[in-house]
Amino acid sequence: MRTYAIGDIHGHLDKLEAAHRSIDADRARVGDEAAPVVHIGDLVDRGPDSRGVIDFLIRGQASGAPWVTLKGNHDRMFAEFLDDPDSHDPGLRVSLHWVSRNLGGAATLASYGIENIEERLLFDLHQEASVRVPEDHASFLRALPSYFRHGGTVFVHAGIRPGVPLEQQSEDDLLWIRGEFLDDPRDHGALVVHGHTPVDIATHYGNRVNIDTGAGYGRALTAVVIEQGRVWRLGPEGRTEIVPTC
Repeated sequence: MRTYAIGDIHGHLDKLEAAHRSIDADRARVGDEAAPVVHIGDLVDRGPDSRGVIDFLIRGQASGAPWVTLKGNHDRMFAEFLDDPDSHDPGLRVSLHWVSRNLGGAATLASYGIENIEERLLFDLHQEASVRVPEDHASFLRALPSYFRHGGTVFVHAGIRPGVPLEQQSEDDLLWIRGEFLDDPRDHGALVVHGHTPVDIATHYGNRVNIDTGAGYGRALTAVVIEQGRVWRLGPEGRTEIVPTC
């Protein structure tokens, strides 16, 4: 049950393409063209080319590539804005909005050619976004699943609420949870591979693996392969095993 996964992309098309090249090289070494590639969510915001990232993923999946793309909290905020400029994601502090400077929504809108974002009203931005963002992009974002299970591994953007069956998990938790999941050492019944909370290097905690290495903040985008319960980071020189820290 080999599975590949890529961490939080945050609008960095160049890093996404490099991650797929590392996966393609590993596929060639092991002779496996069918193992799925799971994109862990947060496709958009902060980086320079969110539009290019979505285009890349839509084209790949349409071509029949065995790719799975999950919904991250930033992806949901973008989709909600396209539906309603006054929307406010329940996981976000009341004082913030998706286009607030530190959240990265402005960079996403800019990738669609929208200018002078900080000087404009939300309604005005929404009107222009409705014209400039292709409908297939909006539909793609709205339809993203919030988790994927393959063999003994569960892939999800932020994590899971411990003790709750996967099918009963709240999407808010799957996209936003932190402390209650990150601080829980129990066996979740499957290895949970997630992102959302940046770490310096992909880390295996025994019951979960965090693969968000801060691409949205100018750091690396990580690709991994999971096989028979073991996890390897992929790079130019091939596989490096990520050994559990506990």
